[in-house]
Amino acid sequence: MFERHMLYAVATCSGKFFKAVFCRAGRLNGRDIHMKKYFIQLISILIVPVLLAGCSIKDKTLSEGSEHGAEMSNTENIFGYKLFLEAEDAAVTTGNVRVENKHPGFSGSGYLTGIEEDGDTITFTVSIPESGFYNLNFVCSSYGGYKENYIYINEEQAGVIKTDGDDFHDSMLKRVYLSEETQEIKITKSWGWIRVDALEITASSPADESIYEVSAELADPKATESTRRLMQYLADMYGKYIISGQYSDKGINGPEFKAIYDATGKYPAMLGLDFIEYTPSRAAHGSVGKSVVYAVEFAKTGGIVTFCWHWNAPEPYLYNTPEIPWWKGFYTEATNIDLEAIMNGQDIEGYDLLIRDIDAVANQLKRLQEADVPVLWRPLHEAGGGWFWWGASGPEPYIKLYRLLFDRLTKTHNIHNLIWVWNGQDPKWYPGDEYVDIIGIDIYPGERVYSSQAAKFNEILEWTDKNKIIALTENGCLFDPDLVFRDNVIWSYFGTWSGEFVVLNKTYTLSEKYNEKHMVNKVYNHDKVITLDELPDLKTYGQQIEEDLY
Repeated sequence: MFERHMLYAVATCSGKFFKAVFCRAGRLNGRDIHMKKYFIQLISILIVPVLLAGCSIKDKTLSEGSEHGAEMSNTENIFGYKLFLEAEDAAVTTGNVRVENKHPGFSGSGYLTGIEEDGDTITFTVSIPESGFYNLNFVCSSYGGYKENYIYINEEQAGVIKTDGDDFHDSMLKRVYLSEETQEIKITKSWGWIRVDALEITASSPADESIYEVSAELADPKATESTRRLMQYLADMYGKYIISGQYSDKGINGPEFKAIYDATGKYPAMLGLDFIEYTPSRAAHGSVGKSVVYAVEFAKTGGIVTFCWHWNAPEPYLYNTPEIPWWKGFYTEATNIDLEAIMNGQDIEGYDLLIRDIDAVANQLKRLQEADVPVLWRPLHEAGGGWFWWGASGPEPYIKLYRLLFDRLTKTHNIHNLIWVWNGQDPKWYPGDEYVDIIGIDIYPGERVYSSQAAKFNEILEWTDKNKIIALTENGCLFDPDLVFRDNVIWSYFGTWSGEFVVLNKTYTLSEKYNEKHMVNKVYNHDKVITLDELPDLKTYGQQIEEDLY
């Protein structure tokens, strides 16, 4: 099949003229993306002299917004700005935080330490000369190994700083938007146990629009046509629109979807489901999975399907006590499985049991493939946190298991309807570009936090040298789409988790604990957020264009 992204590459000078035209046609016309042949031919004729002239044609989506352009201009105006603040001059909230000067390598008269209890906070109050994007570099060291701690800006969580090592070193949040006013920048205990020497604020470089230039080529070269078309659609939309998603273990008729529809008049474009109940150790206790049925049903409405897998460990490794029951078997604390021993060949029985479990899920994926349902497949998620057993033994055995899963499904079982979404939460766990189509991250920032999560998006950009689509694969709070486009951190899609994050007490009523109704309405009716009714026909996406070009 002729790959449309190859055409876009040929027809581009500095922007993506063809891509912009086709994408906006798909967005504005919903399912009818078909274009007239004479229109294609006319554009083909007109583009040649433009290319020869060496002009720069920008995608309308990226250049039309006055706010977005203004913010980029502001950043250029403040280029060279730098502010250095000693931590010992900052305000502290408790008596635990104190000034010391015993540890070598600090600047000024000392550093702050003692961030060890909940509520311990260091606050830098700064006056920003002009609204724009800044890098926040916290000069810190840790005691007792790797640490993470929260950063708040004017009481809103902006990200986390990561500190690992006894020597003072940089820990940076990049491209954080700061308004032209007094800002309170706080370090608040999450893990604690760090020394803070200083905060350096510098102007960020202008936004790099090339980060959204991604290939639609899949890790699986034998991917089905429907899977390739879905990936092409994701690549075409990336950087221009955000695809809405919602987890609901009862599908489109579940409480989450009904509550969202009743509040907004819109359904999410993507349904998130879980293979958890198909796992053999849960089936042995009577669990019955229904997610495949819900997935097929949703796909028939024209929607996109994503699956994760809370993999319950095999029965011999479950504690299964009143305190730690069998159904918690995907948690590290509920199992004594040793993945390192299994992947190193020291536990043959364990390896065979993992293969048994993979094969059980493969049977369900085959049902979806037979129904021609492509899947955004997100296995072995959140490994870097260590709270799931597949992440408890460190990166090396995890990567071995991820690659085993990839090969077992694609080569042994010939399953080719998968777009592989890696969600390890940390670059040390990255299995390699050849095994990954999309990089996802899960973020739960608290209650009613609608920030763009720019710091994490910008961090992920450095996890691989190759541009990959980046998605917010799980979220508790929705982000404000206006902030996402202002900050130029345009997540491909989001997937709000189910239950209390959306509905009240397992009812069909919208809960406002994490997401207030006005924000839910804003997100689902935003002109840059794609809902179910706005998806094109993904089974034929791009087909008319290909036929016309031939």
